[in-house]
Amino acid sequence: MSLEHVIFNNKSDLIFDLDGTLVDSVPDLAAAVNDMLSSLSLANFPEETIRSWVGNGAKILVERALSGSGNISSTLDVDYAKQALDIFLEHYQRQACVKTSLYAGVKRTLSALVDRGYTLHIVTNKPLIFVDPIVSHLNIKQYFTHILGADSLPKKKPDPMPLTHVVEQQRVSAGNCVMIGDSHNDILAANAIEMESVGLTYGYNYGEDISLHNPTVVFEHFDGLLSVFPSLKEG
Repeated sequence: MSLEHVIFNNKSDLIFDLDGTLVDSVPDLAAAVNDMLSSLSLANFPEETIRSWVGNGAKILVERALSGSGNISSTLDVDYAKQALDIFLEHYQRQACVKTSLYAGVKRTLSALVDRGYTLHIVTNKPLIFVDPIVSHLNIKQYFTHILGADSLPKKKPDPMPLTHVVEQQRVSAGNCVMIGDSHNDILAANAIEMESVGLTYGYNYGEDISLHNPTVVFEHFDGLLSVFPSLKEG
């Protein structure tokens, strides 16, 4: 289906990923990673190098940093990695929203979608302790009805459990919802319950083409959403 002909009809609820979709959190993640490495007397890395390691959660990010590569070392000690993760989380908790920023057009688009009658939610693989400070500081928390983090439920994306939870809480069907994200985790979770999805190309999908996982539509810019979600209000 050509992108210009995609219009989402009969939708009520839009579910958004956070990191790489709504916010660019890499500057603060990179600072926390380097603080962790310094604490362990290890060499630091440029922010852009660390950016290429983001997208699979804190544990994998830390293991990649300890390995100095996107490929985790097979000899990495499990206990050492766990200690490093604890150090990273301690640093990140202190600086989760220093340089983290909204992507272009995010706030204006979220506001417009709410005005058009949609109910918005966040489903992220980021632990909740870090989520609230970010959405509050960036003044977008008020747009969302449900905010689920990595630790909100027993399973996280790409498992569809968080999406199913939102569907059940809202008393709608998966067909009434759309998942919007930058990672294959977002698209796979949606596909698992036959929920339509939007893939965004600018986030943290570690060099992989988001279209490979068959989202319903792909956009390079967040405000592209306004072209596919018509107003639900009469007149």
